[in-house]
Amino acid sequence: MSGLATVLLTIAFVVIVALLAAAGAGKLARLDGATYPTAVMRAATTFATVLTLAAALAGALSQVFS
Repeated sequence: MSGLATVLLTIAFVVIVALLAAAGAGKLARLDGATYPTAVMRAATTFATVLTLAAALAGALSQVFS
């Protein structure tokens, strides 16, 4: 498998995981009694947090392996 394909598959996987985490956070917020805007805000925060964590991890790993 080429390096570009590996990078694209990894990016797709991270985005899917972020979307699943955001959906779970939004659903849990609604079950907790939050309004729809609050639940969407928590989902968006979770999505951004997962992407930020993945970027930080990629940056740390690139320094280790280079």
